[in-house]
Amino acid sequence: MSIVKYGILGFGSMGTSHSSWLYQGARVPESTVTAVCDINEERRKVALEKMPDIQVFDNADDFFAKGDFDAVILCIPHYQHPKYAIQAFKAGKHVMCEKPAGIYTSQIEEMNAEAAKHPELSFAMMFNQRINPLYQQLKQILDRKEIGELRRVSWMITTWWRTQKYYDSSAWRATWGEEGGGILVNQAPHQLDLIQWLFGLPTMVHSFIKYGSHRDVLVDDDVTAYFEFPNGCTGSLITCTFDPLGTDRLEILGDEGKIVVENSSKVTVMKLEKNEEWYNRNLGFREVMALVHGQTGEKLYDSYSFEYPEHWDIQHIDTLINFTNNILHGEKLISEGHEGINAVQLANAMYLSSWTNSDVKIPVDGDLFKKLLDEKVEDEKARKAK
Repeated sequence: MSIVKYGILGFGSMGTSHSSWLYQGARVPESTVTAVCDINEERRKVALEKMPDIQVFDNADDFFAKGDFDAVILCIPHYQHPKYAIQAFKAGKHVMCEKPAGIYTSQIEEMNAEAAKHPELSFAMMFNQRINPLYQQLKQILDRKEIGELRRVSWMITTWWRTQKYYDSSAWRATWGEEGGGILVNQAPHQLDLIQWLFGLPTMVHSFIKYGSHRDVLVDDDVTAYFEFPNGCTGSLITCTFDPLGTDRLEILGDEGKIVVENSSKVTVMKLEKNEEWYNRNLGFREVMALVHGQTGEKLYDSYSFEYPEHWDIQHIDTLINFTNNILHGEKLISEGHEGINAVQLANAMYLSSWTNSDVKIPVDGDLFKKLLDEKVEDEKARKAK
């Protein structure tokens, strides 16, 4: 194989973007697009206008059986990701799956089980923030334990402003039956993945979620969640879709320092001169105040900063380059496909905590989650029928 021939399943907004980066190696070396599948005739026409030499299909069965491609990118509704990933593996295709991996864990477990039967095939998630150099460097800092053992992490990210016109633009948006939820399955999956990638998967979640609090929708648009991690570290996530002046601030506290990430573009690392426990055991209140206010002649901490501009398209392209190189040259994947279940575990736990008003342990009770999700779907159908 000298180049990777891609098939794109679903030629909406993301499918169109992927094709523009891949077709004839436009932005991704050693790649091209050779097949597209979409049930919408207009989208198929657009695909042919942009790429006149490709195959076009109107159904997935023909696409996988007759399409001349090596790897598929799944750009379809969230519920369908596991189903068509499984079909792709059985057809001998490498799989790049858009986020999230699915809506509930049992379907993703089936997808991962099928992927494990085909170790010769590459399987990746489009968690493009993992390849962001800012988060790459942040992970290295944390892995080196520059700020010691983690004690608390908190992320307020309310930069997902969406107006009612956005929600009204497509019938599937912000629905339990077709999208599978709101902000936790549409806007925030990258943050959920980064939380578990950087800090590990929490063991317990308690969440407070409002549904359609400031928008005419039935799904989540306002989330406040509390986490507990295996080492005793605690954490929180605050996110919403109705803040036009949105905040993006991640604070990571360790026993030897603190890291602040602002607007996903600037990182400040503060390294304590001594472990906080030493200060705790040795300093009284007045000594602490004098040290904090610089009255002792001693430094409390040293600091350094670094910045990377946000480049949404470049991060997607770099993830595709990594996937292509993995297929052709064995380069290590940044976003292993089987890890996609972790962000869904976190989202499922938040929903389940909200629905049952209780602490929820991870891994979640998949059967209970699916039962309560189905009830949401049926209630939604009943409301729409009125």
